[in-house]
Amino acid sequence: MSEQEPIHVPTPTLPTAVPPDSYDAYRGQGTPLIIDNGASQLRFGFSLLPSPAGSPEEYVINKTPHVVSNVVARYKDRKANQPLLLFGDGVDAESGAKGQARTPWEGDVLLNFDALEHALDCAFITLGIDADTVDHPVLMTERLATPLHSRALTSELLFEQYSVPSLAFCVDALMSFYYRYQQPRVPFNVDGLVISLNTASTSVIPILDGKGILSHAKRIPWGAQQSTEYLLKLIQLKYHNFPTRVTTTQASWMLHNFCEFSADYQATLRSLRDPNALQAAARVVQFPFTVPTAEEKTEEELARIAERRKEQGKKLQEIAAKNRMEKLLQKENDLRYLLNLRENRGDNKREWQDALLEEGFDDDAALEETIKKLEQDLKKVRKKESDGQDEPMQEEPTFTLVDVPDAELDEEGLKEKKKQRLLKAGFEAQKEREERKAEERRDEEERENDFEGWAGRLRKEQEAIMSRIKERERRKAALSDRKSAVAQARMKNIASLAADDRVSKKKRKTGAEDMFGADDDDWAIYRKINTAAPSSDEEEDIQQLQFVESKLLAHDPTFTAQHTHASRTAARSALLSAFRPQYGPGDAAGAARIHLNTERWRVCETYFAPSMAGVDAAGIGEVLQTVLARFTDAEKARLVKNVYTTGGPSQFPGLRERVYSALRPILPPEMELPPVEAARDATMDAWRGMATFANTEGFKDVGVSRQEYEEWGGERIKRWWGGNWNAAQ
Repeated sequence: MSEQEPIHVPTPTLPTAVPPDSYDAYRGQGTPLIIDNGASQLRFGFSLLPSPAGSPEEYVINKTPHVVSNVVARYKDRKANQPLLLFGDGVDAESGAKGQARTPWEGDVLLNFDALEHALDCAFITLGIDADTVDHPVLMTERLATPLHSRALTSELLFEQYSVPSLAFCVDALMSFYYRYQQPRVPFNVDGLVISLNTASTSVIPILDGKGILSHAKRIPWGAQQSTEYLLKLIQLKYHNFPTRVTTTQASWMLHNFCEFSADYQATLRSLRDPNALQAAARVVQFPFTVPTAEEKTEEELARIAERRKEQGKKLQEIAAKNRMEKLLQKENDLRYLLNLRENRGDNKREWQDALLEEGFDDDAALEETIKKLEQDLKKVRKKESDGQDEPMQEEPTFTLVDVPDAELDEEGLKEKKKQRLLKAGFEAQKEREERKAEERRDEEERENDFEGWAGRLRKEQEAIMSRIKERERRKAALSDRKSAVAQARMKNIASLAADDRVSKKKRKTGAEDMFGADDDDWAIYRKINTAAPSSDEEEDIQQLQFVESKLLAHDPTFTAQHTHASRTAARSALLSAFRPQYGPGDAAGAARIHLNTERWRVCETYFAPSMAGVDAAGIGEVLQTVLARFTDAEKARLVKNVYTTGGPSQFPGLRERVYSALRPILPPEMELPPVEAARDATMDAWRGMATFANTEGFKDVGVSRQEYEEWGGERIKRWWGGNWNAAQ
């Protein structure tokens, strides 16, 4: 399946200057001023037009308030040498101002009131209010269960700084629900269950008779801000060497454009085990990149480089052949020495044990194992050298000079010894071929007489070899992790090596020689600390595995190509390639791409399982169960009659189905559960609900006047159905 077309990251655009609105139509009219003070965006505007240009309901539906980013930054322009105060989208216009950006909110609590003051200044200037005071009643949002300190300072700012005539606070989720279900000129007494997904939290509020039961409401410390940070961490973990820096703004854009909820998260993950399905579900995001300029070479230079590489290749082949011969001679000498050691064993067991320990062997078994290993290595090398030759077995000749020391031979004797050594190697290789043919005949007889046993034996051998290969790969991976037990054991060996026979500073000054390496046993430490180095055993296992699998493929009909080690490894590699495709070293565009596949559902699932991101909190499903458990079955039926989602993250696809799948199991089977409803405009419905209510007669009774503020203080609010203190019992 071909890769999907990449989607380019949007480039930031400079904001345009917006002239202030005309204030003439509102001057002295006392039109309510609606402010939705969100953690990410500030929405503000008047509730209606003073002139009768249609009904208030039509105005609210068609009205779009001013929307700006709720962020402030102080910035000093070095060219003009004067300080600037930037607000909203203007912060992105200056790269130096981004580091000084602040919001009125710290998580889900309103704390930075200097930033709030700057935000309100911008709002009132944008609305064109040029009077000394803001002579309009204000309806402003606050968080569910907001701290009294935040409310008191906000009230103080609006009454003391702007001299507003009255101020009322409301919960945005309740006002969005009100706008969705209210009917003109009918008392608001609708039942429902509101799930409000905000920037820094998620709230669940039960509503009976149009009043929020805030004593049973719950809030989860997880919102769009935490989801963005979680997605950014997943991207950084997946692309740890990404060429460009992924910003929080870009992660937020990816979250809102590509992430979605799944009605059954585990089933979705199981479906993505197929590499084709995983690749089809991926969204490819292309980040900006720079194409490297390659230096063009002439044909003469290319020919000269090719000739140089060819010469280097020849030299490397000669060096490799020389090294192989030296290793072969060394192994022959080692084998001869060990065989002589075994033949010269005396009757004194203590002397023999001391001799073994001196040579680095713990017991006779270790000596025999080393001899056997050397013999196998020599047979394998000789087999390669004599490959292709198949002559009849001759009578074993005698090689009288092979075991004679070189010091006892003259020049002619040395030449004859070298000749006899080559003849002996050829004879032993021919003998080994004959033995292999005999083994093949025995294997064929076993296959014909007991096919089931033969196939079972080979399958067990295949599994054992694959286990050894997997264990080597695991040890190599463990060595790359400095905190693993294998790496720590390696460091202990290195430390013990460094601690043994350390030369003092005084001896080093006098020129004392370091004698490490004089004894051949000193080099055994490297075999101990370099456990993941390639060895002849690894190569031999791979060859034996291919040999066993070729036999099974040729004779066992139940053993297919999918059962081979290469096929199993390729299937895993295909899944990893679909999860994070690899591009060539010269592909600058591919290196600057991010493939979002499992992250698209994993990030949204954290709303229902915050523990996935390391947050010790209940998810939406558990909170819904806890909230509903406090009501009777009759009240539950009224609540689930209107399950409503609102807030910016509620626009993610699949949320309604996911909430429905979480609610259905915790309700009685006979209880009806209608489809979950969502806000028509999740970002604007709270403001429109506030504007709609501000145009009713009931709004005049919920605001705190200046006289009441001076009498009660800024913490006091009136008791009404849309605020944090209502008439619900």
